[in-house]
Amino acid sequence: MTGYIHSKESFGTVDGPGIRYVLFMQGCPMRCLYCHNPDTWETGKGTAITAEEVIEEIKSNKAFYQKGGITVSGGEPLLQLEFITELFRKCKEENIHTCIDTSGITFKEDEEYLEKLDILLGFTDLVMLDIKHINSESHKALTGHKNENVLRLAKYLEEKNIPLWVRHVVVEGYTDKKDDLIKLGEFIGKLKNLKGLDVLPYHTMGVNKYKEMGIPYKLEGVPALSKEDARKAKEYILYGIKKARQI
Repeated sequence: MTGYIHSKESFGTVDGPGIRYVLFMQGCPMRCLYCHNPDTWETGKGTAITAEEVIEEIKSNKAFYQKGGITVSGGEPLLQLEFITELFRKCKEENIHTCIDTSGITFKEDEEYLEKLDILLGFTDLVMLDIKHINSESHKALTGHKNENVLRLAKYLEEKNIPLWVRHVVVEGYTDKKDDLIKLGEFIGKLKNLKGLDVLPYHTMGVNKYKEMGIPYKLEGVPALSKEDARKAKEYILYGIKKARQI
């Protein structure tokens, strides 16, 4: 089976635990205002790659991945669910730790989809879930989609006891409101499978790519978030987590 990727990284250090081989899959249904890779949006493009080719590349540097593994990111990796399933099955044969970095937007509760997802989760060690906004209408304004599927996936992963690592990008004026951050913490604090939290400051490194592609950058003028403001945002989320766990 062939997958289509935007790019790959051999020694990723911010896409899960340890040093990781990272595949950035091509295609994404979301249009996040702060997306710094708009060239990943379109499906049916990208570089073709097979699961066997990925495994061979990992094996050639396997010593570096002993405390890491492979992460499939995006775009939205779950658009290519069947390919990732084959890839992760082969990874488990080689005892390689597997991680999915997803927005959760493709999740749906129909029987056929869940059967396929369950097979994939059987080969998955960790899911990193990017929760863009806890408020559904604000999520839609930020990404073009409401967040119900995202939150349902979080709960489904809890049911399946799949370790969960939550990511949240903080953008001034969009995702930095104290009440929303506390509510996010309250939601994820109730998840028994929560293993980690990344609070990421918004950056402007993708602006030039929009100019090159002739796409208007909708956050023009919004400043990059300081590390201090990201730290404060994380404190609010952690407060919400503690609040949820005291109930």
